[in-house]
Amino acid sequence: MTPPLVSRRAVLVGGAGLAGLGIGAATVGLTREPDVAPGSGTLPFYGARQSGITTPPTAHAQYIGLDLVDPADVPTLQGVLNLWTQDAARLTQAQPSLSDTEPELATLAGNLTATVGVGDRIFRAPALTRLRPSWLQPLPSFSIDRLDPRWGQTDLLLSLASDDPVVLAHATRMLTASVRRSVRVRWVQRGFRNSPGMTTGTMRNLFGQVDGTVQPASDTYDNLLWDDGAEQSWMADGTSLVLRRISMNMDTWEAIDRRGRELSMGRTLDTGAPLTGTDEFDDPVFSATRGGIPVIPASSHIARAHRRHDREQFLRRAYNYDDPPEPGSADTSNSGLLFAAYQRNPVTQYVPVQQRLADHDDLNTWTTPIGSAVYAMLPGATESRPLGASLFDAAGRGSGGAPQK
Repeated sequence: MTPPLVSRRAVLVGGAGLAGLGIGAATVGLTREPDVAPGSGTLPFYGARQSGITTPPTAHAQYIGLDLVDPADVPTLQGVLNLWTQDAARLTQAQPSLSDTEPELATLAGNLTATVGVGDRIFRAPALTRLRPSWLQPLPSFSIDRLDPRWGQTDLLLSLASDDPVVLAHATRMLTASVRRSVRVRWVQRGFRNSPGMTTGTMRNLFGQVDGTVQPASDTYDNLLWDDGAEQSWMADGTSLVLRRISMNMDTWEAIDRRGRELSMGRTLDTGAPLTGTDEFDDPVFSATRGGIPVIPASSHIARAHRRHDREQFLRRAYNYDDPPEPGSADTSNSGLLFAAYQRNPVTQYVPVQQRLADHDDLNTWTTPIGSAVYAMLPGATESRPLGASLFDAAGRGSGGAPQK
């Protein structure tokens, strides 16, 4: 087998399986290194931990929610994960999948990653029931939610990301078509950031705000991000994902002036600095006043989202979406954020922050959560141990599975 080409960027950030470097470092310190040739970069697939979580975000992402035809059919679930492992290992290294019908589209990877998670329903199978992590459950019902069933919980999540939309479309086709007898695609959520080389630093959302400034330090990932296997040994080196689809009303947002936008966020729009600072990464001073009035309103987004203790931290990895307006809608856009939060335990790390934002956040005037799902992101795979191997070992079923072809 031809040794996979590993981009200089992957070397800089360590890739999958290496703790200590990741998105936080990438956004505040390590800048994205351009590929030697456009689209030639690859990121590791095999490793103790899956790529696509702490590796630098690419320009495009597709979150694909799938349901098993029979959620109690554990051998078929094993077969799906085995096949995804084999095909994703090849596609991410710019090689055709096992039965690639358009191999010419697989010659570049554009830093493709394929990351897989499972929803709570698969644990209703008797063989897996005792192996469900206690935190793998729907989020509480928040008062601001207007959840649309179109973007709800699914049995499986296939998260694909690449710097090239053609690579992404091809990988999506290969990885979903190969398992179509066993799964049904419920939804596809497409997201984007700036193209490679367009900008550096923290991404901006479609409100023009820097988005994702506050991240846990990379040296805390082993404590805050990666599961240590204490509750469920099979989850060691996995993590959890909360995926929220947040609608952003561009029409009403654009009706307020710049100062009003900055006060609602608590940051300036140009640099992203807190209103008490000059640099994006300055610590906000919530006690500062001017003329007896807080400089950063207590009702602003950053004041409400600011952690109350060290456990209230999670890795933010958001993408913009911009779809056509809904038929019959008076709105001129259908835009928002695919907000992905990774943490060891969403109940203790994510939910308290989201509850404060639901109780009050000035940005709620213009934002509405319309989709929500929680997944257990599997530990990484090796050439001899496919995705899900630790789960099926714990269930006493080995790493085999029903063939899919």
